[in-house]
Amino acid sequence: MARSPFTLAASVSSALPGAAVVGAAELTEGSDGRYDSALVTLADGQRVVVRAPVDADADRELVADTRALRALTPGVRGLLPFAAPTVLGTARLDGFTAVVQEFVPGYRVEAAHIPAGRGVAWSLGAAIARVHGLPHAVARDAGLRTRTSAEVRADAERLLDRAEATGSLPFGLLRRWSTALGADRLWRFETTVTLGGVDPGRFVLADTAAGPTVTGLLAWNGLGVGDPAEDLRWLASAPNARDDVLEAYTEAAHHTPDAALASRARLYAELEFARWLAHGHETGAARVVEDAVALLTALDDGVRDEPLLADEHSSVDDALEILERTPATATAARDTSMQTDTYDPALLAAYLADQETAEQADIETIPIDLSDWTPDGVSSDRRPVSNPVADESASAGDGTEERDPEHAESARNALRRWAGND
Repeated sequence: MARSPFTLAASVSSALPGAAVVGAAELTEGSDGRYDSALVTLADGQRVVVRAPVDADADRELVADTRALRALTPGVRGLLPFAAPTVLGTARLDGFTAVVQEFVPGYRVEAAHIPAGRGVAWSLGAAIARVHGLPHAVARDAGLRTRTSAEVRADAERLLDRAEATGSLPFGLLRRWSTALGADRLWRFETTVTLGGVDPGRFVLADTAAGPTVTGLLAWNGLGVGDPAEDLRWLASAPNARDDVLEAYTEAAHHTPDAALASRARLYAELEFARWLAHGHETGAARVVEDAVALLTALDDGVRDEPLLADEHSSVDDALEILERTPATATAARDTSMQTDTYDPALLAAYLADQETAEQADIETIPIDLSDWTPDGVSSDRRPVSNPVADESASAGDGTEERDPEHAESARNALRRWAGND
């Protein structure tokens, strides 16, 4: 049963000794019931937010969020053009950690509702770029997770292993994803400080003379060093705003975004369905598996065997890498079947919306709503809301090798790499 605002307000007195509470109201945060939250008014007129988790997963996330916020020193905060909540205190409530934070006012916009143009989309792209421009020491000195590009790639490979091991992953998606994972040029990127897959609904905005402007970011639990594309995976569910977000991001970034940024962002969005499938098998939740298979089947119908990269030309570096990996003599035929044995649980929620044309990638894709998803797994009670729409214009997979022999060979090479034979 949800805790009342008055119960939450009582924890403010424990977290802030001497603070006098004069009012409390329920606060809806769009966190899918994973937290009980209240907006509390103190005697000095200050308004604070108290948040209490409802389960162990949410508790770990809230503790991580608190740790990350405390890593944002005044100097670091000065580098950001928007506010991050200040942690004022913590208290124990029902065996969990209740956190009292500074209230950051503003409104929010979910990914699917972000329009094109130099408004919300532009402000969000610029805001994410500013986070990515923070020095790595912000995360490293706080002991937060840091990954190299090779480690990011290895994490994605392990996720695909776990999904493939279920036996329920459509081969068209396995081929699409394994080909992407085998393409070295997709993984040549500069790591940055990231939010671990931020949801645009966690930003708050205000209307200013310049238009809608990001004034705060509420979720910091995924702070670390990794792939900047992870924080843009939500663009799969915001097709109208995609190009404007990317343009604003590129203009505001302190580094030069790599050419495959958008392709990796799309890959991460699609792999969230693989997480959902793996979670269902790990927990033995037949309903979750059924939903995941339906979502994956619809996704497969829309993008079957289409490459994630914008084009398939090879650079000089690609050619040199292929030559280095090519043996001097011919080798016998090899078994290229997938061989995996373990998978880990994760839980996400998603639905498939109407198909849109991804102009930058020049392929047919379908938008994915990631608004309710979190990067590190959530309570097993959550499940995706499914609304798959078949892509009538998607090409069938049966004639792929005849249509594009180079792509087919690329896929076979990737499969060999997955089988550990190269």
